Amino acid sequence: MAGNKENALEAAKKIKLLAFDVDGVMTDGSVTYDENGVEYKTFNVKDGHGLVRMNHSGFITAIITARNNGTVRHRAENLNITEIYQGQKYKLPALEEIMKKYNLTFENVSYMGDDLPDVCILEKVGLACCPNDAVKEVKDICNFQSSVNGGRGAVRELCDFILDAQGIEKEYIVAEGKNR
Repeated sequence: MAGNKENALEAAKKIKLLAFDVDGVMTDGSVTYDENGVEYKTFNVKDGHGLVRMNHSGFITAIITARNNGTVRHRAENLNITEIYQGQKYKLPALEEIMKKYNLTFENVSYMGDDLPDVCILEKVGLACCPNDAVKEVKDICNFQSSVNGGRGAVRELCDFILDAQGIEKEYIVAEGKNR
């Protein structure tokens, strides 16, 4: 993990909400289309299990993404993601709406993003996070940088880090009737 480890550890102890961008964070950033223009995304099951564990442990989970895609909605529903905001070209108002709904402050929020549209949130949250392959401008402001790339376990690494920081035991959880 890059960034200021002590700062990240202290920040992680206060987290109640984990919010994520999708492309380049929950996926590797690739976009695949079929001959009919249908868009496909590939997600990491280890990331999925990490998110299921966070929900099970009482954390609020959220997706805030600029794109609008049925695959993302399906993934969020499978993982019981608490909040999903798609089509958010400017993401900060969506995060503020979630924070207001749950009576949270920025110090209670972890956000993982990988590119310039995420900076507006990363500059404000208590635990600013990015995958290893984020753009330089994002890496420069994050206090948690995953050791792996987006779509390759970065979300899971963050989930484990927060659980460890808060002394919450990691356990095996099966998402009932749903795929990770």
